[in-house]
Amino acid sequence: MSEEQKILVENPYHTARLKPVRKGKKPPKLLAVVHQSGCTGCEVCIQGCPVDSIELVPGPDASNPAFRQTVEIDLSRCIGCQNCSQDCPWETITMYHHDDAFIAWGNETLSSELYIEEDALEQLNSEYGISLKKDEETEETA
Repeated sequence: MSEEQKILVENPYHTARLKPVRKGKKPPKLLAVVHQSGCTGCEVCIQGCPVDSIELVPGPDASNPAFRQTVEIDLSRCIGCQNCSQDCPWETITMYHHDDAFIAWGNETLSSELYIEEDALEQLNSEYGISLKKDEETEETA
């Protein structure tokens, strides 16, 4: 009865990876997580984010006109300022303690472009002509 757990990895091809990384040696105590099932994609939270860590993503059901887009917070860039959770008119952004945020993110995220399954990354690598296996073979022969 146990489903195979899917491993998510950072999408290196997402445009968010061109933005500056979070500064500081310690991670923030709190991180913001969007409960995407209640998010309308109104973009109010995006305007209040001082580090540009909120990205628009397509909603899980693009055929439903009322649910075309949602937002996702890049946990690697979030500084825990709480602006987004205070600005959200729908109260769908919650602040979690750093360690709990990753579990909450997994439970509340319906659609992500920042983090993708390993199979999807392999497919993107092949689309961009990148083969990690060749690099490993080259290192072994050197």
